Amino acid sequence: MAAIVYQTNKKTGITYAYESVSHWDKQKQQSRAKRKCIGRVDPQTHKIVPTRKRKAPTVEPKGKRGPVPSIKTTRSFFGATYLFDHIGKLMGVTDDLKTCFPHSYKHLLSIAYYLILEDRNPLSRFPHWATLHHHPAGEVIASQRSSELFASISEEARQRFFKLQGKRQVEREYLVYDSTSISSYSKCLKQVRYGKNKDHEHLPQINVSMVFGQQSRLPFYYRKLTGNIVDVKTLKKLLGDMNALGYKKIKVVLDRGFFSASNVNELYKHHMKFLIAGKLSLKLVRTHVDSVRETMRNWVHYC
Repeated sequence: MAAIVYQTNKKTGITYAYESVSHWDKQKQQSRAKRKCIGRVDPQTHKIVPTRKRKAPTVEPKGKRGPVPSIKTTRSFFGATYLFDHIGKLMGVTDDLKTCFPHSYKHLLSIAYYLILEDRNPLSRFPHWATLHHHPAGEVIASQRSSELFASISEEARQRFFKLQGKRQVEREYLVYDSTSISSYSKCLKQVRYGKNKDHEHLPQINVSMVFGQQSRLPFYYRKLTGNIVDVKTLKKLLGDMNALGYKKIKVVLDRGFFSASNVNELYKHHMKFLIAGKLSLKLVRTHVDSVRETMRNWVHYC
């Protein structure tokens, strides 16, 4: 049974007309009504003005999806970078970089991959390399962007990375320290100076000292030094940095390039155990060697 019911909206004051259809609800065992708005009541003529009907949403007919044409074709090399990804996870390098450089660690890994695979090419060629290789950043890093990235690395974050990497390696292997020189034509770097060049190149140079694991060959500390500084003077700086990184009980093995009275006294001062090669040009060394020279020349003492 149908009837028209009128109801006024208290907020707007508009009276609406509803078509009410009664029906019997079998579950609740009572009469129920369904209402449908048919329009609003004109206040002057008291006639029902139909409301505007809403358009029903159009439904596209379902059909079988056809093949999607290829829009872009690319070619990428995956092998070497996948290998580096696995090595980074295995050695903890990726996790430590993510901890210290959460916003830029992927870009740092990509640049490291490039420098390893393209060791003789400058960073200006990275965009060309990035288009052909799969890498963590997944995007091209412009030469200017890489310079800004290197400049954003703070000393605090660098030292934190050294500590994390050192803890991973010091528990399972020996630490090896060495220094090298890199010749340069630069007129802007203050640390580029003329010094003793092992390759006998007549160019100014910059010295780099590094500590790395003996088995893994992975570095976890480095320091740039002026080109005219000699090996015997770098030890004091190394001991200071190792102390700052939390390595106090260190046993040092050094070649004769580090042999000097100041270095030996510095090692004693820090109460460090050390083994160092002496210089035969010193009278003290010659005297002790001469006393055991004959017994030294025996195959029993060779390893």
